[in-house]
Amino acid sequence: MLRYATIITADDGAEIVSAIGEFEGAGPPRRNGRVEQVAPGVRIGMVRGGPVDAVAGFGFPRQGLDPSAVRAATAKLKAMPAPAVDGELPRRARPRKKPARKPRKARTAKATPSDAQG
Repeated sequence: MLRYATIITADDGAEIVSAIGEFEGAGPPRRNGRVEQVAPGVRIGMVRGGPVDAVAGFGFPRQGLDPSAVRAATAKLKAMPAPAVDGELPRRARPRKKPARKPRKARTAKATPSDAQG
């Protein structure tokens, strides 16, 4: 059986495998989009030329940090308070100690009419 994949183009120009199917017959199925024959190891989500787990020219994209993620991490680090002088750690507030539970009062049982006669 021949394996065919539907290839879509992302906004950044990367060619991504969006669907895979195995078909019997001479030619690829007629579908919207670009369809091409792929190797058995190619999976959905792979990118043409991706470096991670590469199979027959397709691989998963490297999960790197984009510039906006770097800026966000830098801003978080700058917003953190500076460490204390002389290697002292800042003191934490102690958790509130809960008071002990008071014992429940015993309920007095009401006498039933059958007990009163007996």
